[in-house]
Amino acid sequence: MLMGVPASAQQDSLLLVLETELHREFVELRKAQVPAYYIDYHVDDVEYASLNASFGSLTQSATSKNRVLAARVRVGDYSFDNMHPISPDNSSFLPQGGFGPVMLPFENNAKALQFTLWKTTQNEYKQAVDSYKIVKNAIERRSQTETPINDFSKEEPTVFIDPKTIEFASIFDRSAWEEKLKKYSSPFLKNQDLIEGDVTLSVSVERKYFVSTEGTRIVQNFTSAYINVSASVRSSDGDIAPLHLSYYAPLPSGLPADDKILSDVEAMVGILRQLKDAPLAEPYSGPAILYAPTAGVFFHEIFGHRIEGHRLKNEYDGQTFKAKIGEVVLPKTLNVYFDPTVEKVDNRPVNGSYAYDDEGIPSKKVTVVEKGILKTFLMSRTPLEKLPRSNGHGRASLGATPVSRQSNLIVETTKPYSMDELRKMLIKECKKQGKAYGYFFKEVVGGFTVTDRYNPNAFNIFPTLVYRIYADGRPDELVRGVDLIGTPLAMFAEIQAAAGDRDIFIGFCGAESGSVPVSATSPSLFVRRIETQKKPRQYQETTLLARPSDNDH
Repeated sequence: MLMGVPASAQQDSLLLVLETELHREFVELRKAQVPAYYIDYHVDDVEYASLNASFGSLTQSATSKNRVLAARVRVGDYSFDNMHPISPDNSSFLPQGGFGPVMLPFENNAKALQFTLWKTTQNEYKQAVDSYKIVKNAIERRSQTETPINDFSKEEPTVFIDPKTIEFASIFDRSAWEEKLKKYSSPFLKNQDLIEGDVTLSVSVERKYFVSTEGTRIVQNFTSAYINVSASVRSSDGDIAPLHLSYYAPLPSGLPADDKILSDVEAMVGILRQLKDAPLAEPYSGPAILYAPTAGVFFHEIFGHRIEGHRLKNEYDGQTFKAKIGEVVLPKTLNVYFDPTVEKVDNRPVNGSYAYDDEGIPSKKVTVVEKGILKTFLMSRTPLEKLPRSNGHGRASLGATPVSRQSNLIVETTKPYSMDELRKMLIKECKKQGKAYGYFFKEVVGGFTVTDRYNPNAFNIFPTLVYRIYADGRPDELVRGVDLIGTPLAMFAEIQAAAGDRDIFIGFCGAESGSVPVSATSPSLFVRRIETQKKPRQYQETTLLARPSDNDH
């Protein structure tokens, strides 16, 4: 029995194997010619289900169980190791941090587990040594003019063992949910113009292990349930117009009731009917209102990715805010923070929550903007000058190497306006700019941004429900085919006011360390000038055969 291991850990045979093999490997690799100074194992033990129904019929129903291992070996020391960033001048090689995910046996056979851990650690060590030699040679050839910054932060070890309390079978009734999904997708049969009408359910129960040679031992439980509804219509000119709905809860029992989802799907069918004949929007530059969920994605893309600390140590990155701590970067009425410690916002569950990040660091609320002034960055264990420690935002998907990532993004205003006031501001600005209309971006499916310095530092957000608000008082008009584009600093300068409302966007964020769950909460925004472009066309020709009807036999 290991000294100091809590009773709950003693009952977890996988944790004991991980710790035993980690100790054995580290003892040997510290004696190597190029000694390892740090090793960690990260294991995701996950059981999940994926169900899909289309137009009232089941098309997929699958369950699976996996154990995924990521091992990380660092050679050198905290100040300089195999993950040291390389100048773009040495672009032939850039440290990547390992081979990626490895499948562990999901039966608790100690010998089989030890063998996989041993083989993976050897491979990671060999790559670490190769990387170390390359980065060391590159640095020796380059004159040193900057103050050196450690490659890996020194942190206090932590121990947290969450007892296993939930079995997958106890939270998920597969046959019952199959019938629910068929029922949710059946309203799409009512509209003959629809070419997609799918409802997907994803449920997972995950137990995440993290052990390191510093003494950190973390075991956490996570559960999630997502429903995603996707439908699209062939418009009058052959273009495809999509809409999306999504729901999240930690457990399937927390998802909305059948009546709520069916009502939302029926409303979706009605909007798709309108989109069929809605005009195709032209490129535009002028005033707009970003409704709260769209504003959340807006902040996630144009702001959130640019304050992820590890990027600011990479010379490939545009480093938009690297020298702006203490400066005004947003309107003085706005505060922005990230808080993975909260599980609900406005009594609604959010999915960017965790007690410890994927480097074993306790999560914490991080205020990045206060009264418009940039205060700090989201930090993993990759230090920056004057920010030598992590603030609990080192995150990664299965098998990836953690870097600083967003969690629960929350934007607040100290000077809220009503939506009517924002609308009046938009109309006034339209008249001032000589625009016949402004835009109201109501719903959005996601977006992406580019932060490196070798491509235009731009963003692209994908709205799905967009209206024109006319300056002369005509009724609002639904349009289609709009993408919201721009560059970050120019867009920040155009934010004029925020409403007193707020809403939550639940999603997944993709970046260097994979796809991680995130949420974004923001009030609606009035923006003096935005720019749009046409969406890429997804043209579908008129069908050769008539669609089957209920009267066909």
